[in-house]
Amino acid sequence: MTFVLKSAVSAMALSCGLAVMSAAPAHAYTLMDMLRGDRQRTQSTIFMDQAPGRPVPRGPGGSLGGLDPEAPLPKVSGPRYYTYKTETLQFVDTSKFADPVVTGAVADVSSSGDAGAEPAVQRRFLAQAKVRANADVAKALEAYYGDSRNPLVWIDGSQINERAKSALAALADAASVGLDPADYALQAPNIDPANPDPAVRDRALTQFELDLSAKVLAFVQDTVRGRIDPNKISGYHDFQRKAVNLAPVLKLARMSPDVGAYLANRSPDSPQFLALKAELAKLRAADGGSDERIVISLDRSLKPGDSSPEVANIVKALQKHGSETLRTDHAATLSAYAGSSDYSPDIVSLVEDFQKERGLKSDGVIGQATVRAMIGGDTNASKIDKLVVAMEQARWLPEDLGSRYVMINQPAFMAYYHNDGKEQLSMRVVVGGKNNQTFFFDDEIETVEFNPFWGVPQSIIINEMLPKLRSDPNYLDQLGYEVEVNGHAVASSSVDWYGSTDNVSVRQPPSSDNALGELKILFPNSHAIYMHDTPSKSFFKRDMRALSHGCVRLSEPRAMAAAVLGTTVDEVAKQIATGQNHAIKVPQKIPVYVSYFTAWPNKDGVVEYFDDVYGRDAYVDKAFDATTKARGAQI
Repeated sequence: MTFVLKSAVSAMALSCGLAVMSAAPAHAYTLMDMLRGDRQRTQSTIFMDQAPGRPVPRGPGGSLGGLDPEAPLPKVSGPRYYTYKTETLQFVDTSKFADPVVTGAVADVSSSGDAGAEPAVQRRFLAQAKVRANADVAKALEAYYGDSRNPLVWIDGSQINERAKSALAALADAASVGLDPADYALQAPNIDPANPDPAVRDRALTQFELDLSAKVLAFVQDTVRGRIDPNKISGYHDFQRKAVNLAPVLKLARMSPDVGAYLANRSPDSPQFLALKAELAKLRAADGGSDERIVISLDRSLKPGDSSPEVANIVKALQKHGSETLRTDHAATLSAYAGSSDYSPDIVSLVEDFQKERGLKSDGVIGQATVRAMIGGDTNASKIDKLVVAMEQARWLPEDLGSRYVMINQPAFMAYYHNDGKEQLSMRVVVGGKNNQTFFFDDEIETVEFNPFWGVPQSIIINEMLPKLRSDPNYLDQLGYEVEVNGHAVASSSVDWYGSTDNVSVRQPPSSDNALGELKILFPNSHAIYMHDTPSKSFFKRDMRALSHGCVRLSEPRAMAAAVLGTTVDEVAKQIATGQNHAIKVPQKIPVYVSYFTAWPNKDGVVEYFDDVYGRDAYVDKAFDATTKARGAQI
């Protein structure tokens, strides 16, 4: 019986429930909820009797509460992915763009006025121009051109100026910073200088003036906050979209001696973004070359002592994609290899060191993850796509991540602690499975809790525990879980598990079998996600570690707790050794980025690529396409 119970606990030792019920929000009760006394619910109670040990009244045929025991089980479903809805584009109100004030900067001369002067007639044509933009860009355009004291930016007399040409060149180079030049494409007006019609010319010039300003403002906004709203991609994205101050942009562009440089400098300049940008330039320069792609075809894992004709391609791939250190350390093996199909000890040692370098399990067994790393991972084209997505996502985060922070990168299955601007700690993590995905958001670490209770989320109560409880209402009592209804302790056998569970909370007391292990690191958020220990240590040996219910399990929780608390691992061990549930606040809140990058630079600035475990990049690409299409149909 003990074995069965422990197996059941292990099966449920999954940290977080991320889902919500379709009818009402689910709530994952935690220790902090209980301390706050957060017990009130609006729905009716679901238990037949609160007194522990008293039997639940049964209806005809022994059904609980008189309900049909064969009734379908309720289910809690998770967030979903959306069909991306682009932001609304509105017509700019140009009605106030005429009526110039005659000043030294604005001369009321004929429409064929001298170069450098701004004709009043030309100015009045602004009121006839039509341009659509998002609300922020429209507001900035209306503010600038609605003030007749502001000169035109891109036109001097009867022609576009050098400032406009420089801006057009900068917009055409948008791809270098991970944006799409099609979003900002604009042709200079085609005017015949030999036989200009003043009215036609001025209409074309003023339309160009507003169009280019709208493109420049959109470009600046996109470089800061990204082209798309991440919260419209899925319910798993949670960001406060950045506000971008567009009010001074046109004035600064007009006064800048090099408007192209001004626009180029609007992009992030963090070390991470610059590394992605440099990698993108390198790959685009190499894309389309004749570089041969090595193929390794294995129908099963290759183990030490095995034989395969693919060994030759494995050695070839390691010679090409292995690091300089790897090639140097194993120079004798590489030079002596004569094409044998034997997976010999020397080659096994070479593979093990390669696996260790790439963060894979260093056991010499060549499976699909190792093959993918050996052949260079993605093609140039797919790497470029990952870089563009990563540069977009980097714009959703603060440009300056801070000198001290924790970065969790879900596709890498890794967590990193940075202090004084340097990575000081890294470790393997387990993140949510595909059906229980970890969210993409940022927050602040506030507390480390030792010997924690596990407040079982509603998603796990309903999806995993409820079927067992309907068969055996004593199930949770036997496992040692604590059950409360409306804040009152009850036996699980006294609850009507055929009714709503909305007022029921279940928690697992601290123990060696507790799903959260020895500690958890809290950054309070609406998704009930945190970092924690786990009794399921074997998961960290796997290369693919999307295995939890959404929270982040740490392979070295004591080290991470010591880092965020600014103390030692020994002191953390002393806190755990008390056996008592207690929490300690971190000395100062620490940013934590629960991120999702399939391309990201390591501590040495080298960009690494990872599998898109949740398939999220494809949704970002679809949002890009929808945005470009919407912007291309402005009028």
